[in-house]
Amino acid sequence: MSPMSPMSPMSTMRLYVDSQFASPYALSAFVALRAKHIAFELEALDLSAHRQHSAGYAQASLTRRVPTLVDGDFSLSESSAIAEYLEDKQPQPRLYPADLRARARARQVQAWLRSDLMALRQDRTTEVVFYGAAVKPLSEGGRAAAEKLLQAAGALLAHGGPHLSGGEWSIADVDLALMLNRLVMAGDAVPGPLAAYARRQWQHAAIQEWVAFERPPL
Repeated sequence: MSPMSPMSPMSTMRLYVDSQFASPYALSAFVALRAKHIAFELEALDLSAHRQHSAGYAQASLTRRVPTLVDGDFSLSESSAIAEYLEDKQPQPRLYPADLRARARARQVQAWLRSDLMALRQDRTTEVVFYGAAVKPLSEGGRAAAEKLLQAAGALLAHGGPHLSGGEWSIADVDLALMLNRLVMAGDAVPGPLAAYARRQWQHAAIQEWVAFERPPL
């Protein structure tokens, strides 16, 4: 089957990601599929060569972004939408907490991390996390965003449990840990409990599988 060929309704799911394996959102979708124990094919696109804008990919992804999940004759982009689709399609094992409020909080965290803290994301790109890229001191905006992140994460994890929702892992733990690791892996000051949380979440088997992928040079 060619990379852009259509899949029959009985085919295995396909997940399109970036060939650098550096997209935090592609990672989140990858972990969601692994956590659900769903079989899927992985297709890496070279975004630097603008493969996401090819005619074939435009048929698979309305937004021409990664990640995009193809499930038979249905395709879906945006990682949080993919996670919720998988949760509805196959409820167990859970990606979100069973408790209504804890589930809402996890979704809030996901939405927040995707729409805020831009200065921090610019100062501490995921190349720091996945390539060990050198860093410069945080900008004024980056410092403000880092302070906001650390204050919020401290409040969210004040319960002292191992996960965002206490004792129950959720896909939002992947997103929060990655954002914290932008600072932790850059050597920035992060309170001990938050750094420990980020490192502990990073040991999830699916995250370690993603980390181990061979990456092209920067």
